Amino acid sequence: MEYIIFCIIAYLLGSIPTGLIVGKIGYKTDIREHGSGNLGATNTFRVLGMKAGIIVTIGDILKGTIAVVLPILFQAETVYPLIVGIFAVIGHVYPIFAKFKGGKAVATSSGVILGVNPLLFIIMIISFLVILYITKYVSLSSMLTGIITVIVTIIQKEMGLLIVTSLLTIFVIYRHKSNIKRIVDKTEPKITWM
Repeated sequence: MEYIIFCIIAYLLGSIPTGLIVGKIGYKTDIREHGSGNLGATNTFRVLGMKAGIIVTIGDILKGTIAVVLPILFQAETVYPLIVGIFAVIGHVYPIFAKFKGGKAVATSSGVILGVNPLLFIIMIISFLVILYITKYVSLSSMLTGIITVIVTIIQKEMGLLIVTSLLTIFVIYRHKSNIKRIVDKTEPKITWM
């Protein structure tokens, strides 16, 4: 029963459409009607700018972090926080509060990792920024960071974390399948601010 409660809470947390809220309240703009139409941080950066993008990124990360920390705070010893975290990611991608059309799982997935392994989260951020600096592709940086995360968890020999990071990475890559096609076709937009 505890699992069900925490998973529902995690899904609802993940479903909070941060990009939509920031866009409508702060900028009177529905970001679903602009750019890629995606509710995630990347489209927020593209449509609303740096400040809004940073706010949405932090918000989306925190959704994953709060979801995995809740079972720990409530001392639910039979609940594995990473499984709960997966439901926050599902909520972010398929949010009940935004017609089940959300982001691409990147920021919320990293928030899940932050909640259980801050050092791995730091490695992820550094990897992402380095790859982004080299390639200028946010999508490619996100996918390669996921793969690096899996490799690091193999080295750390944490089986539970390895399984979850592998699942999240597969999910992130799946959500970026249209980006992969655009990268191959050389039509994927590159960032200009780095």
